[in-house]
Amino acid sequence: MGESFGKKENRNKKAKSKEDKAQRTKDRKLNNNKGKSLEDMLAYVDENGNLSSVPPAETAKVEIDSKDIRIGATPRPEEDPTKTGMITFFNQSKGFGFISDDKSRENIFFHINDLLEPVKERDRVSFIQDRNAKGYFATSVKKVSTQTKN
Repeated sequence: MGESFGKKENRNKKAKSKEDKAQRTKDRKLNNNKGKSLEDMLAYVDENGNLSSVPPAETAKVEIDSKDIRIGATPRPEEDPTKTGMITFFNQSKGFGFISDDKSRENIFFHINDLLEPVKERDRVSFIQDRNAKGYFATSVKKVSTQTKN
């Protein structure tokens, strides 16, 4: 009996794939990169950071003074650390209070030990804002003027 069409087709496909595999193996052996010389494997980087197979031409090197190198964030312009505000709450017996900052309208904590002179609620004060693990607090608190009721 003869072969069916499907069997012939499968046999032909297998033969074709074996032939293709043998051709790929032959190509790999011809284009083998093993055994290249050191010169063939080297790559050079020019002053612009581009890779090339040719060494870059010698150019005049620019000397950079180590003092001109800045590492880190750009420094912020110096500003006056003294702020002003009004005492919104002060508990004399417990020794703490809060100042409402004029610019940010934040309530900033202060302790009685950070007062430079006696103060009371609704006094206008100047202070230096500092930060600790719990948040912002005021130091060097001193009275600017007392607000009078109209």
